[in-house]
Amino acid sequence: MYKNSKMAKSIRLALMFGGASLAMSGTAAAQAQSDDEQAEEAQERITVTGSRIKRTDYESSSPVQITSSEEIKASGFTRIEDLMNSLPQVEAAQTSYIANGASGVATLDLRGIGTNRTLVLMNGRRLQPGGVYSQAPDVNQVPAALVERVEVLTGGGSATYGADAVSGVVNFVMKDDFQGVELNVGASGYQHNNNNEYIQGLMDDRNFDYPNGGSGISGKSYNIDLTMGGTFAGGKGHATAYATWRQINEMRQETRDYSSCALNAAGTACGGSSTAPLPNTYFAPIVNGEYDFDQEVFWSLNPDGSFSPYDGSNVYNYAPVNHFMRPDTRYTMGAFVNYDVSDSFRPYMEVSYMHDRTAAQIAESGTFYAYNVLTIDNPLFSDAQRQQFRDQFGPDVDEIGTYIGKRNVEGGPRMNNLEHNAFRIVAGAEGYINANWSYDVSFQYGSTSSSTAYVNDFYLPYVSQALGAEGADACGDGCTPYEVFTPGGVTGAAADALGGVAIMTGTTSQRIVNAYLTGEMDATFPTSDLPVAAVIGVESREIDFERIADTIYQEGALAGQGGPTNSLAGGYNVKEIFSELSVPVAEGRDGIDSMTVDFGLRFSDYSSSGKETTYKVALDYNITADWKLRASYNRAVRAPNVAELFAVTSIGLWGGTDPCAGDTPELSAAQCANTGVSASQYGNIDANPASQYNGIFGGNVNLDPEVADTYTVGVVAAPTDNLNFTVDYWAIDIEDVIGTVGASNTLRQCAITGQAQYCDNVNRAPSGSLWRGNEGYVVATNVNVGEETYRGVDLNANYIMEDVLGGTITARMNGSYYLEKYADSTGQDCAGLVNSVCFPQPDWRHSLTMTYSSDSFWTAQAKWRYFGDVGYDEEVDNLLIADGGIKAQSYLDIVTTFDLNENTSLLFGVNNILDKEPPMVGGSISTNANTIAGFYDTLGRYIHANVTFRF
Repeated sequence: MYKNSKMAKSIRLALMFGGASLAMSGTAAAQAQSDDEQAEEAQERITVTGSRIKRTDYESSSPVQITSSEEIKASGFTRIEDLMNSLPQVEAAQTSYIANGASGVATLDLRGIGTNRTLVLMNGRRLQPGGVYSQAPDVNQVPAALVERVEVLTGGGSATYGADAVSGVVNFVMKDDFQGVELNVGASGYQHNNNNEYIQGLMDDRNFDYPNGGSGISGKSYNIDLTMGGTFAGGKGHATAYATWRQINEMRQETRDYSSCALNAAGTACGGSSTAPLPNTYFAPIVNGEYDFDQEVFWSLNPDGSFSPYDGSNVYNYAPVNHFMRPDTRYTMGAFVNYDVSDSFRPYMEVSYMHDRTAAQIAESGTFYAYNVLTIDNPLFSDAQRQQFRDQFGPDVDEIGTYIGKRNVEGGPRMNNLEHNAFRIVAGAEGYINANWSYDVSFQYGSTSSSTAYVNDFYLPYVSQALGAEGADACGDGCTPYEVFTPGGVTGAAADALGGVAIMTGTTSQRIVNAYLTGEMDATFPTSDLPVAAVIGVESREIDFERIADTIYQEGALAGQGGPTNSLAGGYNVKEIFSELSVPVAEGRDGIDSMTVDFGLRFSDYSSSGKETTYKVALDYNITADWKLRASYNRAVRAPNVAELFAVTSIGLWGGTDPCAGDTPELSAAQCANTGVSASQYGNIDANPASQYNGIFGGNVNLDPEVADTYTVGVVAAPTDNLNFTVDYWAIDIEDVIGTVGASNTLRQCAITGQAQYCDNVNRAPSGSLWRGNEGYVVATNVNVGEETYRGVDLNANYIMEDVLGGTITARMNGSYYLEKYADSTGQDCAGLVNSVCFPQPDWRHSLTMTYSSDSFWTAQAKWRYFGDVGYDEEVDNLLIADGGIKAQSYLDIVTTFDLNENTSLLFGVNNILDKEPPMVGGSISTNANTIAGFYDTLGRYIHANVTFRF
């Protein structure tokens, strides 16, 4: 259709440089082909992401962003989530930069609409859910070296692929037609110059240690990727096999000055935890069997063994031993095989296996203010301490209630060892029924087994026993008293004896049977000579999930867990019928080079939520051979997953601030009274120095499915031989959103509005606290929280200049502008805004890549990644208040490739070559280490190199 047009030349340009907003698949982009051969192949029928109809052009009626294998390699990333998070259309979700709360998996969040609303495919077929803590696919099972390209479809794809495609689709197209043998060996690491005077000054004020000057190269990683492929059976069959290994070393927060202490919520001082090596303890007498809050004191243990009122200075800097980047070891292997028995029967198979092991290290355990009652004659108290109690509470005091904040520095850090094993197999056959119709029938099975072993955390029954607490077993033979009130009294052996291990295993499985027919009908529209194309098919999916937690997890008996973690088991199945229709309306007329209207329809019957219908309509209008308009509407549906439905309600932790805590609360006494704060408590409730509070979380079997309407309108143009661009407006409206109002938001809305729908979910402890013990908490279980609205514009452009200094210069721009990001549950438009409920998605974000390809043996590339500024509208984080939010961030990457000979190439690159630090935020906003980890460049300069051998 576009063989001799500017659009065809633009296709060649896009193929050379990764594509802008085009869509390719199947055999249409073989690496070894010349540009002219690829343009010729544009006439062949191919399958475009977002549809199962085979087309003869590369553009689709829905915008598809493509990242090529060359771009993947140039990025230097071996973790596919790092590559995806560098795209302007993706927000950071679970990454290797998360320690406290790490799930061990890597997930994708397209548009910031949620990982559960981003459908992830491999070769057009679903990946199974990921692990014990995650219902989203784990992209660790996608080896970066084997990815031919990544196609990101904006807007709902439920009519084509079923549920979950609310924000769009990410399709990893693999190298399944590889010829020969390729060995890729790589290494990388991070380097940074520690010279942040601001935080170094704060640490000097606390006498904290921190690194200074050049860091050397840390966080080193190594990878080996082997790919083999070739034909067999006289060319009828083809097989591609691969095996990869990747090792990433840990980085702790102590390796960077800007993360060597935990900032307080305001970002004005090194905070830390009041659970300290010398304990801070709440004491009160037991009167008539009850803890007397009216007489409560908060005392610190002094080096001389006496107690004094807590003045805020006795805190523990828990940051240095926390992981900034987790260690990780991954193996993958797999194969893609097809065999042409005949044109009518071509069986194929895909098989893959992944083993991944990571460990999330966080600061030492502690007593974390667990409640215990001790008699005044307990041998842990000295005579001088007993006298202090009698002086404070009266001579007749007999029992003392305690909330002890003692850090287990004697026993070392906690560790969560996470392991995942993923297996996936696809077996099927395709072929032609006749000249116009073909079929595809497949069976897919995917399973992920995962486990977590949480080690070196305090086992609370042992602690109570070693304290000699009332109601606990006596500390007899084999029990070492826990000398918490004697400075230096706790030995390493005594601390080790209090440790416990919690173990949890999980298995998720996905079974899919899919069959469809696609072809052209013997029918045309009156104004067109081209036939109507159609798809009709059926699909059956079954998802099962089981998580088994041991007794320690289920009882929440480890001190640092924040509450119980329960077992979970459940599943659902769905049976579907789907169809598509592509109707050429006209071509070759004045003002209409070609016009096609596409329709899609899917009927789904869920065992969990009943019957649902999704549909789509799309317009593909080529005004001329070089200018196109496209528009689409999709109705998408997402049924609740197993965890959202069946998770047992339990207590856990949420990060943020209590606006009614501290000496000078953020909110007024009247507002705080709405949350349960009494007049005497106002101004006397302690804030948690670690910005962590209790919440009740869990599932809801009465959830309704989410329903979304998605719209796209765009222009695809090739105004010159050397330039093409696309501009697309997109809008996504979601109803019956599945989620939580959010503990932080619930608390604030209760205070501000006083409405029962919020205040009924705030339960303060008798002291007014939301973090001491488990008596105070905010309920944040799953509900249908209302509506969400998302709006934005994507811009992509490619430009080429030939015969420049004996080579070719290509330029590519990929940008995204967020217009609206509104949720009923928060009442806020989070586009370009950061606060306690808004992720800092800038209004505008882009990458601009310039590549010079010489006519000899080398290529050089420079990339500018830009994050626009983000506003801040709260009164907590003084760092953000001073800067007006997060300032715009720019990063510069360079990479050079050398083809040493026909068989060997070398690549060397540096990302963030100027070593720009991530923007620092206070404890109420930070996701890890005083920053938005994994979104902005987190660790400084990234240096990478690899050598590739081809045979």
